Amino acid sequence: MFSINKFFTLILLLSVSLFLTSCDKDEDDMPTVDFSGTFSQADQMGRPAVNTVFVPSDRKDDFNTTTPAEMGGAFSSIFETTLTTLNPGYTTNALGLDAPTFSSVLATDILTVSTSGVTTFFDGTNVLTGRTLTDDVIDVELLLIFGGPDGSANAGLTSDNVSSNDKAFESGFPYLATPW
Repeated sequence: MFSINKFFTLILLLSVSLFLTSCDKDEDDMPTVDFSGTFSQADQMGRPAVNTVFVPSDRKDDFNTTTPAEMGGAFSSIFETTLTTLNPGYTTNALGLDAPTFSSVLATDILTVSTSGVTTFFDGTNVLTGRTLTDDVIDVELLLIFGGPDGSANAGLTSDNVSSNDKAFESGFPYLATPW
């Protein structure tokens, strides 16, 4: 059984790994890349923490090599089992999605991007239309899993309590905060 402590440990590890990654080479030092040949999908992470939390260890390779069009059919039932194990009282979430529908949305692990309009992971109105650097993706995911129909249920489980990046984002490309 997947405990809440294990869930938060996974979320914490994922969050830390995302924030500790940085480049240590300048553009001038970058090697030439050869794009000829055959390529295969090694990992999918369109929505942070989804793969980490919802896909069992023995199915990670299957999930990571499944095309997005087939993910929902192949993994929705596994995601639904995990969702209702994490939140046995789940009915619907702030998007109005019941467990089977939300599981299907989660199982299709892609980053949807709106080419016109608001770009956000979730701002209370717009949903999964992209992601900005300042979007608190983990809080949104926790809210949708534990927050219930109006987002107010299980208040202690709907936030990782990390309200912002530890350093300001740059105003110009590549926009990420500079390394320490």
